[in-house]
Amino acid sequence: MRTSSGETWQTVHAERRRLAADLSQLRADEWSLPSLCPGWDLHDVLAHLVDTARTTRLSFVRDLLGARLDFDRANENGIARHKHRDPRDTLAALEAAADLTRTPPAALATRLVEAIVHGEDIRRPLGIAATYPESAIHQALAYQLRTPVSFGGGRERAVGLRLIDRRTGASRGQGEDVEGDAIDLLLALSGRPVDPERLTGSGAPRLARAATSTSVPDKPRDP
Repeated sequence: MRTSSGETWQTVHAERRRLAADLSQLRADEWSLPSLCPGWDLHDVLAHLVDTARTTRLSFVRDLLGARLDFDRANENGIARHKHRDPRDTLAALEAAADLTRTPPAALATRLVEAIVHGEDIRRPLGIAATYPESAIHQALAYQLRTPVSFGGGRERAVGLRLIDRRTGASRGQGEDVEGDAIDLLLALSGRPVDPERLTGSGAPRLARAATSTSVPDKPRDP
């Protein structure tokens, strides 16, 4: 299900624009709702998306050095840099950056992880349903499975588990079964809480615990 770089960027650009459209009518009080990303509200996640959309390989290295090689601090600095007093201005900044093809020194699949996982970080607390291209979800899922948690992935969370896409029957890994929609598997693997009813199988409770455990980093980090 791997896609070309051109197709990947088309998906990323489309998802940024779609998210901006979904958020265009938010009330002022809704922006401060907690997102699925621990410690960040919806406005924080939006500002982070603006920051990552504008990040280049050079600026990533510069910002990381400025944060003394602390990924979390670099992310917080990026949020502070792009979080406007009025969330509508931050939203306008995302719209302006929607078609940029900049990326830090990381696999292009990280742009799909950013667009999809952070999109759900914002949408689910608001009750906004969304669908994503199946190939994009599976490419993001494959990347998270091979990437350590310390670099924003979910490799350790999937140890001893067999993740099964409920719709297609496609599976990844070996061990106790965890069956669910691919988007829910991706979110749990990325350290996000998922409604227990959306995941089934003998390994579902273990994945749910791993997704919300404080013993591993749970904020998104750009590798």
